[in-house]
Amino acid sequence: MSAHPAPAPTPAMTLPSRRRLPAVLAVGVSAALVASRFGAADPTTWLLETVWVMVGLPLAILLRHRFPLSRLLCGLLAAHALVLIVGGHYTYAEVPAGDWVRDWLGWDRNPYDRFGHLVQGFVPAILVRELLVRTSPLRGSRWLAPLTVCACLAFSAVFEMLEWLAAVTGGQAADAFLGTQGDVWDTQWDMFCALIGAVCALLLLSRVHDRSLIRLSRERSIGG
Repeated sequence: MSAHPAPAPTPAMTLPSRRRLPAVLAVGVSAALVASRFGAADPTTWLLETVWVMVGLPLAILLRHRFPLSRLLCGLLAAHALVLIVGGHYTYAEVPAGDWVRDWLGWDRNPYDRFGHLVQGFVPAILVRELLVRTSPLRGSRWLAPLTVCACLAFSAVFEMLEWLAAVTGGQAADAFLGTQGDVWDTQWDMFCALIGAVCALLLLSRVHDRSLIRLSRERSIGG
C-alpha cells in the first residue's frame, strides 16, 4: 500500500507559525532589557534610555489582538529597542562598538549617539506610516510621506525637550543621558539625523511595508 503524500499547508495551518515572530521578538527584547540592567554604567541613564521599551513593549502586547502590527514593523521595533537597551547599558558616549568606529575612522567622538538618532527617525517613520495607512484616509495619498516625516521630526523635538528637562532637573547627573560629548550643536545634529533616518526609511521600505500590510490583512481575515 503506497503512502499518501501529506497535504500542503493551508494559510490557516501556517497562521500560528506566522504569529510566533512577535512573541519571539518580545521574549528576546525582554531578556535583553533585564540583562542590560546588570552592570549598567549609570542606573539613572539606563532607566531614562530604556523607559521607552518598558512602556512600548507592554502596550504592543496588550493591543496585539485589537491592533496587531505588521511583521516588518515588529522587527524594526525590536531592533530599535535593542539600540536603546545597548545605549542605556553603556551610555551612548561609551558604547564599545562606537569607540571602535571612532578609532577606526579617526573621529573625535563616539558616533553611537548619532546612529541612535538615525534609528529614532527610521523606525518611527514606519510606525507612523502604518498608523496613518490603517487609521486615516491617507493611504495612497501624496501627503502620506510628508506628514510621516513631520511626525518623526515632532517626536525628535519632543525627545530633545525631554533631554533638556532632564538636564535642568538633574544637573550634572544628566550628563551621561545627554551624551553631547562637548558638541554645542548636538541637539541640531540629533534632529537632523532623525530627519535623514525618516526619509531613508520611506525611500527604502515603503513598498516592502505595503506588502507587509497586505500580508497582515490576509492573516487577520484568515484568523477571523
